[in-house]
Amino acid sequence: MRAFTNPTARKLALAGSVAAVGLLLSACGSDSDSMSGMEHGGKTSASPSSPASASASFNDADVAFAQAMIPHHQQALEMAKLADGRAEDAEVQKIVAAIEKAQDPEIATMKSWLKGWGKPESAAHGGHDMAGMMTEQDMKDLEALKGKPFDRKFAELMIAHHEGAVEMARTELKDGRDEKAKKLAADVVRTQSAEIAELRKILDRL
Repeated sequence: MRAFTNPTARKLALAGSVAAVGLLLSACGSDSDSMSGMEHGGKTSASPSSPASASASFNDADVAFAQAMIPHHQQALEMAKLADGRAEDAEVQKIVAAIEKAQDPEIATMKSWLKGWGKPESAAHGGHDMAGMMTEQDMKDLEALKGKPFDRKFAELMIAHHEGAVEMARTELKDGRDEKAKKLAADVVRTQSAEIAELRKILDRL
C-alpha cells in the first residue's frame, strides 16, 4: 500500500484512526461500568432487607413474655419435683409428668431466643410479682404435705399457677410479633387450659 504523500491526507487518516480507537475503548468502558453496576446493584439490593427483617422479627412484648415465662416454668418444675414421693393420686402424677415433659424444653427454647435477641434472661421485675407465682410460704406448705392433702393442695396451687401462665400467653398472642414466640404462647394456652380443667376435676373428687 502506497504511503500518503499529502500531509493533509496523512493527518486526516491519523485522526480517523484515533477516533475509531477512542470509540472502541469508550464502548468497552461502558460495558464494564454497566456490568460493575449490575454486580454492585445485585449486592446492595439483597443486603438492605436483612437488617430490617432482623430488627422486625421480635418486639418488647416477645422479650417480656420469654423473660417472665422462664421463671414461671421453673417454679412449675419445682412444684412438680415436690410431687415425687408425696403425690398419691394417679391423675396428679400424670399431670406432673406432662409438666416436666413440656416445660423443661420450653425453658431451653426461650433462653435461646433471648440470647439470639441479645436480651438478658432475667427481667428487672421480681419473679413473685408475676401472675400465678407461688410465694415461698406456699412452697413450704406444699412440701410439708403428703398423700391426698398434697394432691389437693398441689391441684389448687397449680390451677392458679397455670391461670397466670395462660394470662401471660394471651398477652403475647395479642401484643407479640415473633412467630415462634406466639406459637409457643398458643401451645401454653391450649395445654395448660386443658390441665386446669383436669385439675378441677381432681379437686371435685378429692
